[in-house]
Amino acid sequence: MGAGSRSSNQLVVPQAFGALDQLKYEVAQELGIALPQDGYYGNMVTRDTGHIGGQITKRLVQIAEQQLAGQSR
Repeated sequence: MGAGSRSSNQLVVPQAFGALDQLKYEVAQELGIALPQDGYYGNMVTRDTGHIGGQITKRLVQIAEQQLAGQSR
């Protein structure tokens, strides 16, 4: 998701990019994982990037569950 990203994934809602990027930095900070300043993640340990991605997914699922629970009232 950073400047050096080579991912071919595209967001369904492009406006969400900023929020997802911010979430990535928040999760990394909470986990005590330093993200590279240059945006190149190739030198990071796979375990760390996987941990960050897993926590982001967990939070997004929680947000969706909360929204769905709020709609069912």
